[in-house]
Amino acid sequence: MPPVNAKKATLAAAGTGNGAGASAPVLPNFGAGEAAPLYERVKRHMSEAILVGEWPPGMVLPSETSLAQGFGIAVGTVRRAMTDLVAEGLLTRRRKTGTVVTGRTPHHSLRFFFQYFRLHRADGSLVRSTSQFLSVEAQPATPAQTETLQIKTGGVIRIHRIRHADGHPVMHDKLVLAQERLPDWPRDVAELPPLLYLHLLERYGIRISAVREQITADLAGDEDVALLALSAGEPVLTIDEVAYDQAGTPTILGWHRATTRAHIYVNEVR
Repeated sequence: MPPVNAKKATLAAAGTGNGAGASAPVLPNFGAGEAAPLYERVKRHMSEAILVGEWPPGMVLPSETSLAQGFGIAVGTVRRAMTDLVAEGLLTRRRKTGTVVTGRTPHHSLRFFFQYFRLHRADGSLVRSTSQFLSVEAQPATPAQTETLQIKTGGVIRIHRIRHADGHPVMHDKLVLAQERLPDWPRDVAELPPLLYLHLLERYGIRISAVREQITADLAGDEDVALLALSAGEPVLTIDEVAYDQAGTPTILGWHRATTRAHIYVNEVR
């Protein structure tokens, strides 16, 4: 996806709530070459612009026609993206005003698993994480993995990574995906995409649409101590999950172990 501010556009209809002195939203030009549907990419761009504050609460968006021209796409594609964002509460439509940014951003919805995750600071503020990959390897699938991931042929790809927030290691993840669904998946940690959900969508057209979690507490083991800079026996949060794609197919098996020493876990149900 292009950065939020990838390309400037002059759209006179843009503005804040009162329309005075506001600059136009900055729009990318969406080209071909991604597996993700175009309206999904537009939604993702607009959601991120709202979340990071480039499109602040009260901002009146340009018309669908102006946005479509700025994006270089059809009006119907913009309309579908905006209809979804209205339904999700990020935008609202006001008579005689137009489409307005609400300021209600579901920080922990699946839409923001691309760049954010469920550990927040103790004050509730959003944490942007970075990933450090430790290993990626192809392995034979166990019977349980074959059944859960509905594997027809081949093995699995297993990934181990550490998530950092505010400069500290806070979570390590072990992820398993069906190899048959991911041709040409990188085998070198240096080539792994930092945003796995986003890569699945853009490269393979796989959109993670639901996650089922089981949450428990445990004491730090040797691996947790080494990776998360913990003391032996310090409490850790454990999350076992199955992530499902847009068709309801189990796509990722995940095991996460996190310290909540300086963070809290947030899971919002909508």
